[in-house]
Amino acid sequence: MGMQHTYDIIGMSCESCRKTIEDRLNQIPGVRAVVTLNPAIAVLSMEKHIPDGILQSAVSEAGDYKIRMQHSAKEHTAHLQAGDHNEVHKQRDNGGKGIYYCPMHCEGDKTYDKSGSCPVCGMNLEKTPQLSAPASKYTCPMHPQVLSDQPGSCPICGMTLVAVEPQVDDENKTYLDLRRKFNIALIFTLPVFIISMAAMIPGNPIEHFLPMAISNWLQLALTLPVVFYSAWMFFERAWVSFKTWKLNMFSLIGLGTGAAFLFSIVGLLFPGLFPDSFKGHGGSVHLYFEAVTVILLLALLGQLLEARAHAQTGSAIRELLKLSPDDAVVIKNGIEVKVAVNEIQIGYILRVKPGDKIPVDGTITEGSSSIDESMITGEPIAVAKKESDKVSSGTINGNRSFLMKAERIGQDTLLAQIIEMVSKASRSKAPIQKQADQISGYFVPAVILIAVLTFVAWSVWGGEQRYAYAMVNALAVLIVACPCALGLATPMSVMVGVGKGASSGVLIKNAQALENMSKVNVLITDKTGTITEGKPTVQDVFSLGDIDPKVLLGYAAALNNNSEHPLAEAIVKKANEENIKIEGVVDFEAVTGKGVTGIVNKVPIAVGNDKLVLDTGGLITEPISRQVAAGQKLGKTVSYIVVNSKLEGFLTISDAIKESSKTAIKQLLQAGVDVIMLTGDNANTAKAVADELGLKHFKAQCLPEDKLAEISKLQSEGKIVAMAGDGINDAPALAQSDIGIAMGTGTDVAIESASITLLKGDLNGIVKAKNLSQKVMLNIRQNLFFAFAYNVLGIPLAAGILYPVFGLLMSPMVAAAAMSLSSVSVIANSLRLRASRI
Repeated sequence: MGMQHTYDIIGMSCESCRKTIEDRLNQIPGVRAVVTLNPAIAVLSMEKHIPDGILQSAVSEAGDYKIRMQHSAKEHTAHLQAGDHNEVHKQRDNGGKGIYYCPMHCEGDKTYDKSGSCPVCGMNLEKTPQLSAPASKYTCPMHPQVLSDQPGSCPICGMTLVAVEPQVDDENKTYLDLRRKFNIALIFTLPVFIISMAAMIPGNPIEHFLPMAISNWLQLALTLPVVFYSAWMFFERAWVSFKTWKLNMFSLIGLGTGAAFLFSIVGLLFPGLFPDSFKGHGGSVHLYFEAVTVILLLALLGQLLEARAHAQTGSAIRELLKLSPDDAVVIKNGIEVKVAVNEIQIGYILRVKPGDKIPVDGTITEGSSSIDESMITGEPIAVAKKESDKVSSGTINGNRSFLMKAERIGQDTLLAQIIEMVSKASRSKAPIQKQADQISGYFVPAVILIAVLTFVAWSVWGGEQRYAYAMVNALAVLIVACPCALGLATPMSVMVGVGKGASSGVLIKNAQALENMSKVNVLITDKTGTITEGKPTVQDVFSLGDIDPKVLLGYAAALNNNSEHPLAEAIVKKANEENIKIEGVVDFEAVTGKGVTGIVNKVPIAVGNDKLVLDTGGLITEPISRQVAAGQKLGKTVSYIVVNSKLEGFLTISDAIKESSKTAIKQLLQAGVDVIMLTGDNANTAKAVADELGLKHFKAQCLPEDKLAEISKLQSEGKIVAMAGDGINDAPALAQSDIGIAMGTGTDVAIESASITLLKGDLNGIVKAKNLSQKVMLNIRQNLFFAFAYNVLGIPLAAGILYPVFGLLMSPMVAAAAMSLSSVSVIANSLRLRASRI
């Protein structure tokens, strides 16, 4: 197949959908499609480009689905230049309205276009971060009627305009709404609780001025605002859960408190309907208004604490969002003009002043400085930048001013791509969660059954007040059980872990990669740009005949001027240093794993390895082989130059090994990970590098298909294989491996094929990724243990198992407190990951 593209599939929610869509796409001539459910994407290999309309028609035949290409940075830039800027942003950010998802992932990756509650589990929907911030508005502090879309001066008084305060976001809105309802519930619950508890005080002092008949009616009146306003959402969610038979925490709260509330109303209005065992002193039925209000109050408190904790789990994304500045200085006709960041266009020249955040991605055109890139790479040391060096949005300038050219804006900046990847990964499901989901499906019906059995058992063996005990203990069983803790155990850890990785320069594409990384026992790594600096330099050019070395270098530079390989860049750079004119090339071809060919000034030229020499009819004699081997044993790479099918010379290229590679490989080997270097370089060079690093296993002269075959072989032996690479030729191996790891300094193709991207581009990131994965998985197991242990202990206690021996019962109010705190404890444990060292 000639090309491969990745598409998002919208509307797909089950395995049947996935299979149907895949079958429809594979019916298109010239297309081979692989569709996955999580993430919901289709990878299409095709002989020639297929118009989006044809693909959309195919998926539309399968149902109400949409297909949309995932744009690379270059493709997205083309869209922007073609005037599709608004459409792309609308697709990604829902036209600015926001995209919401359920933190429990009840319907997989399904999202919603407005805030509210999950229709399945009733949890508050969380908002994904909007990557394209709304345009800032500016006003005058003295004249608030002045409103401008860009910074400047007030037309009335001349004061500098200031940014208008942003509106309260959805997270704060949810928290504030819950806090208001909690406060109202607290105001009405306290008197109910005091009146009820006073009856237990000897002499019941309140009864002297508030008879029981009046106090019961007063308790009802005070309970109504709690039930029908503050906590009404619990009953709405419970109703939905029973209607859809997706039972959850709200099913139990609604069933338990609803039963107690209705029981109390009937007991207040029609006491004669109840047997004496339900009645207390004075012949009145014991009412449970205080239990209802306290339970609902504590449930609200749990939701309130959860809302705050949810906000903390997404703090990494919000911190990344804060990195993007609101405005920038543009040079227009030699004049500095302050504009909003979203007004910057590709090609603009920007002035970055000392201490300023860099507004977009681009290249320094004048000046130099040191850039603090720690917020993206996790490395605290500032990086020196000069003319022609790349700079990234969100990084902070040092103490010098410079000019830069805007090259990537909006959604295409590195910062925006990081935020998008972190956001998607935070919402993805880890495989371990499937087990929790399966258990949760049986959990609530089992709890309801246990509550019924508890009621029956106490009704039979509960003694004189057996029905009262039966009611209280059944209610406690319903309230104490919390499937929410079980459901939150995995996604909370994943969200915090992915954010932790992002702040350390490790981007994780999805939760599956995060989980699998902990199991990796073999690491396959490329050499150039992965183990080595990826900044090779040409050492020498040797002529084997009558052609001048500079002419040979010119031929090599002409061909490699069209290549993205690091070695090609070194050859071109050497030619420029020697002031050699780089000619044009006809019939250029990159021969994967071998080199490049083409015609320069009507002369057929080939530059590459020994395999390419043989393919083009050249001959490597024994003396030449010895001369070449001497350089290779010093770790140098040799590139042959063939002119008119005759080997005319070669050049030697050196690429220093990163110090970080030595440290990282040592740590990985100590952790039991077998590190294998697969390189397209020759055996002598590969051995020299392997010896210096202490690697026992390596293979040289590997073509992309060789790397692919080696990974498949290891996987067939039961190994969990991670592959680290940075070039186009690494993309197939990255896709085949269990975990593909792209160096952030590499190509877009490699990064798109990988599950993990290391922004700093060194192997220490792999050590961080493995440590993070192990800590996240340990954290998930701790959360699951807490959730299971809590229910295993709590439910029998609520049922009254200790009463026959110790005379102890769990009050429904205590059960409510424990239920609320169980979810919070799971989230709190997840938050510990933020402080962990990786």
